[in-house]
Amino acid sequence: MRIMVIGGGGREYGVTKRLSMDERVDSIYVLPGNGGMEEFAECVDIKATDMEAVCEFAGSHSIDFVVVTPDDPLAMGMADRLRAMGIPCFGPSKAAARIESSKIFSKNLMMKYNIPTAKAVSMTSLESALEYVRNNELPMVIKADGLAVGKGVFICRTRDEAEQAVRELMENKVFGASGSRILIEEFLEGVEVTVLSFTDGKTIIPMVSSMDHKTIGEGGTGANTGGMGVIAPNPFYTEAVANECMNHIFLPTIRAMEAEGCPFKGCLYFGLMITENGPKVIEYNSRFGDPEAQTVIPLLETSLLDAMMATEYGTLYKTPVVFSPKAAANIVIASGGYPGKYQKGLPISIEKTDSDTEIVHAGTKRTSDGYVTAGGRVLNVVTVADTLEKAVAKAYEQTKKVSFEGMYMRHDIGKTALDFIKKQ
Repeated sequence: MRIMVIGGGGREYGVTKRLSMDERVDSIYVLPGNGGMEEFAECVDIKATDMEAVCEFAGSHSIDFVVVTPDDPLAMGMADRLRAMGIPCFGPSKAAARIESSKIFSKNLMMKYNIPTAKAVSMTSLESALEYVRNNELPMVIKADGLAVGKGVFICRTRDEAEQAVRELMENKVFGASGSRILIEEFLEGVEVTVLSFTDGKTIIPMVSSMDHKTIGEGGTGANTGGMGVIAPNPFYTEAVANECMNHIFLPTIRAMEAEGCPFKGCLYFGLMITENGPKVIEYNSRFGDPEAQTVIPLLETSLLDAMMATEYGTLYKTPVVFSPKAAANIVIASGGYPGKYQKGLPISIEKTDSDTEIVHAGTKRTSDGYVTAGGRVLNVVTVADTLEKAVAKAYEQTKKVSFEGMYMRHDIGKTALDFIKKQ
């Protein structure tokens, strides 16, 4: 088979490497890919959002199956275009991708079909939004309606913070048209859980639960990022919680999308909050999370390609999807200054790691002299072990195998989960 993967970050590295290990895969192309992927795939310098060039390449290279992983191409309708060419895909249609590309669409969906979530109002005018935040209960969560590279969410604890968030989105347009409409939600308290899932529009198979660490600072402080580390499984996601999510969130969501005429096929990401009143949906994503994907995929014991193809062909109900009972930890190594300004082109030193650890390339470039930094989140150190405690300890130990000027990482990844386990 000839496989094409769209994207170029750590998530795509994890997906592509796993697919490249399948004996049925003769060749694998990544558009645009990154420096580290060149060891097991051919990187092609085409932007993930260049619809015409992507489709032309797929047609001219007799591609058998395409994996569309980033949010922007999915929201643009990349999967629709490729399917129209007769090329099967892993990824939802443009209509189904609205579950992520429009926060207002997904909130209306949840309210219509009684899927547990935070109460919210949508706003289309600056004046109305400012009046609302000046007169309603704090804290509140303010979200850009559209895609905003994972950074369009503001948790506001004061009136000034709320007003500033509204102005940033609607007046200053820091995320462009994505902030022309906003959602203002009640603040939910509890523990966050991420559950990725395979679905073909009728059957849904959850993957191993995980816990992301979003802020740049330790202890949940500082600016939001794309994610500074992940542990899996999430110990707060008990069997009882999993059953409740399946019956009241996962299956109802799949059925709601089908009822709305836009069945979801691909990876559906559930961002959940376990509150004192049960689990509730914080957000949906229409694709693998990053860095959740590169943390969870190493725990998959069966074929990733089979699972992906089953979502396209509607055969997930009879496709084995089995995960290891082990645990995984992912420590993200970032450029100094991220998520603000940071320097690129810094030489990276990477030593050989132990066999149970993978150095995932996220923002790197390969030069004649070796790897250099090319993004905010540069590398992920992912370790699998028998217990979460061992996985976290080993991952931090293995971060010593990586170095570049100004590198930054959090040192408390997994602490909340490990403290919870010790109390049980």
